[in-house]
Amino acid sequence: MELNPRIRQADIEHLEKLVGKERVSQGTSNRELHSHDESFHTPSLPDVVMWPHSTDEVSKIMKWAFEKKIPVTPWGAGSSLEGNPVPVERGIVLDFQEMDKILDIRQEDFQVDVQPGVIYKELNKKLGRYGLFFPPDPGASATIGGMIANNASGIRTVKYGATRDCILRLVVVLSDGNVFEIGTRARKSSSGYALCHLFTGSEGTLGIITEATLKLVGLPASVMAVLATFPTVKDATITVFHIMSSGLTPSAMEFLDAEVVKVLNRDRGLAMKEMPTLLMEFHGYSKRGLEEEMAFVESICQNNNCSLLDKGIGPEERNRLWEIRHLVVESIKRSHPGLLLLIMDVAVPLSRYSDMVTFIKEAVQNLTAYVFGHAGDGNIHVAIMDNPQDENRWARVKEANQKIIQKALEFEGTCTGEHGVGIGKRVFMDLEHGKSLEVMRRIKRLFDPHEIMNPGKIFP
Repeated sequence: MELNPRIRQADIEHLEKLVGKERVSQGTSNRELHSHDESFHTPSLPDVVMWPHSTDEVSKIMKWAFEKKIPVTPWGAGSSLEGNPVPVERGIVLDFQEMDKILDIRQEDFQVDVQPGVIYKELNKKLGRYGLFFPPDPGASATIGGMIANNASGIRTVKYGATRDCILRLVVVLSDGNVFEIGTRARKSSSGYALCHLFTGSEGTLGIITEATLKLVGLPASVMAVLATFPTVKDATITVFHIMSSGLTPSAMEFLDAEVVKVLNRDRGLAMKEMPTLLMEFHGYSKRGLEEEMAFVESICQNNNCSLLDKGIGPEERNRLWEIRHLVVESIKRSHPGLLLLIMDVAVPLSRYSDMVTFIKEAVQNLTAYVFGHAGDGNIHVAIMDNPQDENRWARVKEANQKIIQKALEFEGTCTGEHGVGIGKRVFMDLEHGKSLEVMRRIKRLFDPHEIMNPGKIFP
């Protein structure tokens, strides 16, 4: 397929007529801002950046792009970690940060309709007035559209599921500009194919989401937060399995290795014990009920050689402990100026979580690496700080990355638990999916015959 290397001036004038001159830019600063995400992947300048305000505008842009065979890459907040929104084939970047309206809050249905540019943290602030919240919590100031595109999850996935589990209905614009609505407002359905699930996690390679109906949950009446430290990684990670198999239902369970705690202490002026650590959160109906759960959690931790248990009930205690977790990536980056970040995010069955963490610690022992993750659902992050320009050093990083992903797949896990495939994980798709990858290619060709939708992503 032959793609236009640049968009000509006549094309720019046509696009300006579609959305207004003030919402089309070929300026260097805007193009550079939309050439990279938070990853180390090589930036790529788009030819033009546009800021649509409606489904109709997106439809008109896509119809034109389809006719001209111009690549289109959707853009949320640019906070992804695998090059997911990098416009590797140039063309148009559609920035949805100005499509940021909360269209309708239906408190009685536990639902909200939103445009894709809504930032989930701001959404939850407004939903809190109604006693509701949207559970997925990826940590960064992600937009709802970006979260849907990458099937983002985060710390609360263990109890509430990932973004895919919270999507009821979508409005999607296809590559040829056609608009269709998928899903329903019912909380369950057995009618036809699960198209909402297909588009959630497709990274903008099948169509562009311009509206979503999200499933909400009620704010818990009581919250318990627990911080537990252990002498060894094995003690901490086996505790995860014991808690999850005990019948307890944590709403969040995070693992931090000793190096992560050390960098947090140094960067943030904390005084935590520099040992393998679990952060846990439990939701309940009453303080008394949570106190009973806390006694059970404490017993399990102590049976696994827990050396310190910091616990508390209430939102203030929860916020105090979870602030630590949300600071991790930024503290790691700040502690290594001049180096770039590679974050792996494999996931494995819960029974192999301890073995996987042990393997990772051995694989990265000679690198500047930090291990943490959403332990309750088997997700592990490995943050490595290094210099991609140094071929010898970066070769060691890539070797460790490959070994870790191969081991995760041997354990019947996945190469990416939540960050998506983007650019960085394409090379592992054949290994993970085998013949089923060809089915994905067929679906891609059906929805995007000209291959203009976020090209260069997912497929090797």
